[in-house]
Amino acid sequence: MFKMLLKYGFPVFIILLSVGCNPGDEQLKKVVAEVGDNKLYLSEISSVVPPEIEREDSILMADDYINKWVKRELLLQKAEENLTAAQKDVSEQLEEYRKSLMLYKYKNAIMSQRMDTSVTNQQVQEYYDANTEKFVLNNNIVKAVYIKIPNDLANPDQLKEMSQNNSTEGIIELRDYCLQYAKGFDIFIDQWVDFQLLTKSIPEPVENPEQFLQRNQTIERSDSDYYYLVTIYDYKLKNDQAPVEYVKENIKNLIINRRKIDFLKQLENNVYSEGVKNNKFKIFKSERDDN
Repeated sequence: MFKMLLKYGFPVFIILLSVGCNPGDEQLKKVVAEVGDNKLYLSEISSVVPPEIEREDSILMADDYINKWVKRELLLQKAEENLTAAQKDVSEQLEEYRKSLMLYKYKNAIMSQRMDTSVTNQQVQEYYDANTEKFVLNNNIVKAVYIKIPNDLANPDQLKEMSQNNSTEGIIELRDYCLQYAKGFDIFIDQWVDFQLLTKSIPEPVENPEQFLQRNQTIERSDSDYYYLVTIYDYKLKNDQAPVEYVKENIKNLIINRRKIDFLKQLENNVYSEGVKNNKFKIFKSERDDN
C-alpha cells in the first residue's frame, strides 16, 4: 500500500491571485500539491494559467491542472509498484527516442540550409499536366461576388448591375460602394471558392447546387434586416477537373514533399559513401553468410 499525501498550502483562489500579481521567486517555490515524494509547485501553475483571464476561469483552470497532475502521479506510483524491474527499464526505448529526435533535428537543419523550397508557376503547371487524374474536384467551386447590405440601403437592380461589371474600374467602384454601405462582402472574381461555404453566408440553402449553378448566375435572398446577393462569374462542378490555380498550393506542397524524400535519400547515400571512403564502419560476416 502506497502513501499518498495531497495537500493545498493555500486555497486555489489565493494561488490565482498570486499568479495575477506577478509572484516572486519565493512565492513560485510554494508547494501546491504532493503525491508521495513528488511536488507540484506554484511556478508550474502560473505557467499554464494566463494572467488576463477572469478569476473564476483561472480557478477552474488551476484546479483542473492540479487534479490531472495528481491522477498522473498516482498512476505512475501504481506503475512503479506493479511493474517488474524489466518492464520499468525503459533505457533502450529512451535511447531510441533520443536517436530519432537527433536525426529528425539534423535532417530538418540540413534541409533548411541546403534544400530549395521555391516552386515556380511553370513547375506547378508541369506537375499538373502530368498528373491531371489526381486533381478531380470533391466539391462545387465558383468565382463570385457576395454582398450583404441593410434592406433600407439596398437597391437590387443597381447592385446586380455593379456586381456584373468585372472590369478593373467596375471592381474598384463595387469595392468602394460596399465599404461604404455593405454589412459584409467578398469579391472572388480571380479566385475559386467552395460554393457550399459561400452559401452558408446567406439565408436558405441552395437546393440541388449542381443544377442551380448550370441554370443561374445570381442568388438573391432577404431576411428582416438584410438583402443578400451572390453573382456567379464561373463555376466548376463536383467531379470536374480542378482548375490548376485552385490546386496550386496543394501541388507546391506535393513538389516540396517529393524533394524532401529525394533530398533525404541523397543525404543518406552521401553519408554512407563518406563512411566507406573514410573507413568509418565495418560489417562482419556471420556464419550463415559463410554457408
